[in-house]
Amino acid sequence: MTTAARLPRPTRRPPARTVLVTTVAWALAALFLLPYLEMLVTAARPAGQLRDNAYLPSHFDLSAFTKVWTDTTLGQNLTNSLLIAAGATLLVLVVALPAAYYTARVSFRGRKAFLLLVLVTQMFQPTALQVGLYREFSTLNLLDTVTVLVIANAAFNLAFAIWILSAYIGSIPIELEEAAMIDGNNRIGALFRVTLPLALPGVVTAVIFTFISAWNEFIMGLTLTNTPDRQPLTVGINNMIGAYSVQWNYVFAASLVAIVPVIVLFATIERHVVSGLTAGSVK
Repeated sequence: MTTAARLPRPTRRPPARTVLVTTVAWALAALFLLPYLEMLVTAARPAGQLRDNAYLPSHFDLSAFTKVWTDTTLGQNLTNSLLIAAGATLLVLVVALPAAYYTARVSFRGRKAFLLLVLVTQMFQPTALQVGLYREFSTLNLLDTVTVLVIANAAFNLAFAIWILSAYIGSIPIELEEAAMIDGNNRIGALFRVTLPLALPGVVTAVIFTFISAWNEFIMGLTLTNTPDRQPLTVGINNMIGAYSVQWNYVFAASLVAIVPVIVLFATIERHVVSGLTAGSVK
């Protein structure tokens, strides 16, 4: 009995399907990470070895990560992108939350037409509207400012936020708000004390998609601004590509810096994204 009790338990091998799925997942992860590894290697190459055929340089030189801050407008461009992305996200939430709440809770005449119109606006691409946007903002004397990019990015992300928030708020039982109003809250109080806390995954989804979209936007930043220290980070990185020479180590170092805020944001709130995207899919 004692000898049998001391015998190690036989280990169960994972099913072949699990091993296959895990292997494919790791292979896909490595495939997606390879471009970032290439960017890191290129950024760490000495300037004299940028055109060498060898994958790895003879030695690594990280000076590009420090010089890119002093030799270019990267610092100001990074600040501009943070202001643009944060401002556009805040503006989208301020406008989308009341619109989504009203469409989710009130069955008004033309509700379906309104939601269809919101969806149709997603078909318009910023590239196709640049001439009209340029003339409009020129009339308003807003060109070459951070404000113009905040407004433009918010406008192009508003429809998606309304759809996500409307679906999520619609999945929250209205009886919870009615119970809060019986307890003495008005509709605004019920919204902020009951609905919004329950709708947090949907709000987070709208926040992260709006922030990433505004952070990665390039065409409007290139068209609506022309002063280097007023342009977003995407345009600032593009400015490092000259007509006769390209400082690839600077380009890749700045590109790696541009990835960090998005990774930090997504890692912080990613647990809410899946539930927000599936909002309204189950009734």
